[in-house]
Amino acid sequence: MTRAIPVAEDFDPVPSLHTVPAIDVVVAAETPDDVGFVAVVTTSASPAPAGHDLDALRAAGFSGASNEVHVVAGTPPTVIVGSGSGELTLASARDLGAAIAVALPTTTSVAIEIGDVDAEVAQGVVEGVILARYSWSALRAEAASRPIESITLVSTSDAVEQGARRGHLKALATTIARDLSNAPPAHLTAVRWAAIAERSAPDFGLEVEIHDREWLLAERCGGIIAVNGGSDEEPRLITLTYTPDESIANGHHVVLVGKGLTYDSGGLAIKPGDVVHAMMKNDMSGGGAVFAAMFVLRELAVPTKVTAHIMCTDNMPSGTAMKMGDVITHRDGTTVEVLNTDAEGRLVMADAIVMGTESDADAIIDVATLTGACMRALGTDNAGVMGTDQSLVDLIRSAGEDTGEPVWQLPMGANYRAELDSDVADMKNLGGMNAGASTAAEFLAHFAKDTPWAHVDMAGVAATVAPKGWRTRGMSGFGARLLVDVLERFSPNDATS
Repeated sequence: MTRAIPVAEDFDPVPSLHTVPAIDVVVAAETPDDVGFVAVVTTSASPAPAGHDLDALRAAGFSGASNEVHVVAGTPPTVIVGSGSGELTLASARDLGAAIAVALPTTTSVAIEIGDVDAEVAQGVVEGVILARYSWSALRAEAASRPIESITLVSTSDAVEQGARRGHLKALATTIARDLSNAPPAHLTAVRWAAIAERSAPDFGLEVEIHDREWLLAERCGGIIAVNGGSDEEPRLITLTYTPDESIANGHHVVLVGKGLTYDSGGLAIKPGDVVHAMMKNDMSGGGAVFAAMFVLRELAVPTKVTAHIMCTDNMPSGTAMKMGDVITHRDGTTVEVLNTDAEGRLVMADAIVMGTESDADAIIDVATLTGACMRALGTDNAGVMGTDQSLVDLIRSAGEDTGEPVWQLPMGANYRAELDSDVADMKNLGGMNAGASTAAEFLAHFAKDTPWAHVDMAGVAATVAPKGWRTRGMSGFGARLLVDVLERFSPNDATS
C-alpha cells in the first residue's frame, strides 16, 4: 500500500546511535593546542583564573557565580565559567557543562580546565556539554545546532576519566530517547522501530527478538491487538535482553516495559485537533526511554540481567478500530471493558507486564506517557511514580534526583481500584473523573500480581516546555538516564516479593 507520506527505506531516525558514540571524550593533563575553545572553570571566591586580570573581569560584570559565562577573545577563544561558592555536584556540574556548550554555539571541540574534581563532577560536565548541543536535524536542510565532536577534560585526577566515560554513556542514552521521540510518526512506525532494533542492538551487546501481529495474536496479547485494530500498520513487540558477563553477574533480573505508541489519535475517541494532538508522535516516549537505556548497560557493566518489552503500535480510527464497549481478553485471561479508546497505553502494556511475571523477574518497571491526569496533577517538571513495592519506588525517586529527571510519588489503594469495576468484564480501562493517574496505575498493578512493580507516568515531562541549558527544545528524552541509574543500583533489597 502506498503511504500518504512516503519515507525512504534507508532513512535513519536515530542518528545518535552513530554520532554520539563517535564523540571524542578524553582526559589530558594539559590543554591541547588544536581545540575550538578553552573553558576555564572558576569560583566566585577566586573569579580570575591564572593569566586573567581580576579588575578587568569585574569591570565586565563577571563575578564567578554559578554558570556565569565570560568570553575572552583569542586563538583559541577562552570561556571563563563560574561554579559559584559551593562545591560542584553532579547536578550543578551538568548545568555548568551546558553553560559552556552554549557559550560558543558554533564550536565543535572544547577543552575544559576543570581541576582535580571527582568522578560525578566529570560525569555531569560531559552530560551537560553533549545534551546542551543536541538537536534532531534529520529532516532539516541545516542542523538546528552544531553538535560537539570533541571534549577534553584537563585534569590530573584519576577519577575524571571514569566520570567522563560515564557521562558520555549517560548522554548517549538520553540522545537516543530524544531521537526516537522527535521522529515524526510516518518516519518511526512500529515496523521501522523494530528494524532499528534488529540492526543496532547486537552491536551494543543486546539480544533482540521481534514479534509480529500473528505472534502477538497467538500469544494472547489482546491489548495491543485491539489497539492496533484500526491501523494499516502492523504492531511489533520489541524484546531486548541484556545479560551481564558471568564475572559481574549478581543473579538478579529486572523487566522493563515501555509504551511504544508511535502515534495516538485517540482511536474512535479521537483527540481534538489541537497542539496536544499534534504532539502525539511522542506517545512512545516511555518505550523510547526503555529502548535507549538498554543500549548503554554493557559498557556500564551493569550486574543485573535486564529484559525490555516495548509494545509498538499506533492508535487510529477506522472501520476495524476498537470500539467503546468492546471487551478484550489479556494474556492472563483478564477481561477488560473498553470505555475509552484513548486509554490505550495501559492496554498495550498489560500483556508485557504479564510476560514479566512469567519470567521470574525480581522487579518490573514500566514507563509510559500514560495520563493527562498526571500532567495536570504535577505539571511539566515532575513525572509521577507509583508502585506496589516502596523500596523500589524509593530507588526510582533517588535516581530521579541524581539524573535531573525528578519523579513524585502519587497514591494507590483499594479506593482507586474500585473505580475500575465493570458490570460486564473483570475490569474497565477507565476510572472516574478524578485521580486518573492513580486508577491507571491500579489497572497496571493488577497484571503485575505479586511481582514487585513500579510505574513511571511521564506524560507531563515528555516534552521540554521551557528549554534551558541541557534541556533542549523538543522532546526531552526523560527516563533513559533515570532507568540506567536504577539498574546500576538495583539489588534484591530494593524490591522484595
